[in-house]
Amino acid sequence: MSDALHEVCGVAALQALVGTQLGHSRWFEVGQDRIATFADATDDHQWIHVDPERAARESPFGTTVAHGFLTLSLLPAMLADVLVMVDAKLVVNYGLNKVRFPAPVPAGSRVRAGIVLAALEQEGDASQLTLEVTVEREGGSKPVCVAEFLVRRYA
Repeated sequence: MSDALHEVCGVAALQALVGTQLGHSRWFEVGQDRIATFADATDDHQWIHVDPERAARESPFGTTVAHGFLTLSLLPAMLADVLVMVDAKLVVNYGLNKVRFPAPVPAGSRVRAGIVLAALEQEGDASQLTLEVTVEREGGSKPVCVAEFLVRRYA
């Protein structure tokens, strides 16, 4: 379960949250099955992701690791754990400004995101949220993903 859920209605309520930590998402399991399914969906079958025996022998991590883009693909679900825009007709992923993967996500890990609403701007008929996201691995010493995530909200 996430440690915070902000249910907001309107731009003014969002504006009041700018600069604040919205909270942390729930923990997401990143097992080998999820990694393999992602590999199939994206046609990225590099051995470091899908071959546990070879990864155990040859990888510096000693096991398979999740794709960085798998971690990114969890951001919308992680955001939904901490922020619900109840009056929005549509909320869409608008993109990313910056992304880094400082540490791997070994198969069998659990990850969650801490999310800060860094900025809110009006873009025509939409509001654009800039979110600073730090994804951590349970028991890890470094973040596994640090991203500036852009979301557009249409009311």
